[in-house]
Amino acid sequence: MTLTDWIIDIALLLIVFRQLREERLRARTVLLPLAIIGWTAISYLDDIPTAGNDVTLAVVFAAVGIAFGLVSGLLTRVRYADGHARIKATAGAAGLWVLSMGFRLAFAVWSSHPSGAAHVAHFSAAHDITSGQAWVVALVLMAFGEVIVRMGTIVVRGGLLVARNKQHEQASALTAPRTDVHI
Repeated sequence: MTLTDWIIDIALLLIVFRQLREERLRARTVLLPLAIIGWTAISYLDDIPTAGNDVTLAVVFAAVGIAFGLVSGLLTRVRYADGHARIKATAGAAGLWVLSMGFRLAFAVWSSHPSGAAHVAHFSAAHDITSGQAWVVALVLMAFGEVIVRMGTIVVRGGLLVARNKQHEQASALTAPRTDVHI
């Protein structure tokens, strides 16, 4: 693993740890993780193998990432305060994030050592996975699925919560007795 690999993994972990403190849901909350995965796409997805079972491997890993992202997004606390959605990662959401990031990091470290590389090569040969790049693509798409679906779930939940509360506030304002009438 390169220094860049470590930096990306640590940055993605820190994003969720930062969200253990409640914060207002804003564009920056969404754009930072998307910027990191955008840079990762440019850096790691220059070649996407499609031979053998490479696409199947990528789809399976992406699906796992999507599932983790959905559950993590649903476990993230979203509440309405002062006209805005506020979010806070729960222990469960952070735990899922650390589990999946830890898996990808551990796999990358393990597969870079001779015994891990031999196991991956044997598994790849037995399952018609044609290159190491197929594994890179699968792991990156797993992270993408998790980040995008988690953030999307949080944004949708926050948007629905704000809209529902704005409607409630407007309805309350229409039915409240007027106190500004002077006689």
